Amino acid sequence: MIHRRQIALFSLSFLDCICCGFGAIILLFVLTMGSQTEAMRDLNDRLQRIMQQQLATLAQFRLERDQLQRQQVHSSQVAKAREEAQSLQSLLAQIQQQIQLQQLGQREMEMQIEELKKDFAARQKKPELELPIEPTPIGIPAGPNHICFVIDSSGSMRDPSSERIWPIVLRKFDEVLDAYPEVKGVQFLDADGRFILGGSRADERWLEDTPETRAAIKSALFRYDIFSNSNPVPGIMRALRQLHNAEDPEMKMGLFILGDEFTGTADAVLRRLDELNPRDENGERKVIISAIGFPTAVKMGFSMGNTGVKYANLIREVCYQHGGAFIALQDIEMDDRTTSGRGPSGEP
Repeated sequence: MIHRRQIALFSLSFLDCICCGFGAIILLFVLTMGSQTEAMRDLNDRLQRIMQQQLATLAQFRLERDQLQRQQVHSSQVAKAREEAQSLQSLLAQIQQQIQLQQLGQREMEMQIEELKKDFAARQKKPELELPIEPTPIGIPAGPNHICFVIDSSGSMRDPSSERIWPIVLRKFDEVLDAYPEVKGVQFLDADGRFILGGSRADERWLEDTPETRAAIKSALFRYDIFSNSNPVPGIMRALRQLHNAEDPEMKMGLFILGDEFTGTADAVLRRLDELNPRDENGERKVIISAIGFPTAVKMGFSMGNTGVKYANLIREVCYQHGGAFIALQDIEMDDRTTSGRGPSGEP
């Protein structure tokens, strides 16, 4: 009988082979780990360089941002400085304008002071308000066939208790109008040049002289409630420009002024009137200008009185140059105030 030897599955040789195989694997793993570590190191270095570049770029961006912010701040400061400079220039211009206005006002005040001195000196001589003329419309020029009135309707020409035109003014107006019983046309304006009767463009012409027209004129003047300025010059100028027809050889216009004050320069008014109403080849004028002066501005306390003196000086010269008569009333008849509540026909 044959005896067989048993064979061991895990012998020493087998273990040696297994260990050698594991060692080879470990060696390969070690070798592989070394190459991966070097690659990782290279990759890390590259990442470090990229990061440094990015940090440098970010720093550059931050620097540029700071510079841009500084430029914006500088630009805003420059713009603000320009606005402040413009504001200062505007303020300086306003101050200069105010200085010029103050200088102009000072010059005007100096001129007014000089005029007041002249007026005061004229009043000291006492020739203007104490004229030897009776308080009736005597010496009214004859000959006009068209009669126009320019009436001052300012506060000084009104009764303060009723705010209607003084009864003495209405009476003198009636007396002058009645002194011309027959004329071709009548009309009357206030000191500002407004036509008192009517209001349409058709009324801004000569009205036919009839009893009805005269009654309507007197009633309208009594009820006239529009306050004009205390300066009859605008009304005189408009009456000459609009009512006088230089192409009508038969027209002989008479202009009557009822007022108490004048504000302005007399020389300019005289020159303008001479242009509007020139002399013909015979030295005569087409429009005869007369006036009645009321002392209300001086004696009723409506102003300092210098405007009343100026009115007397101007109107007397105007009437002298234009062939009319100047009638200066020396006093306001106070008993007329008792009838100031009734109109020209006696109606309330």
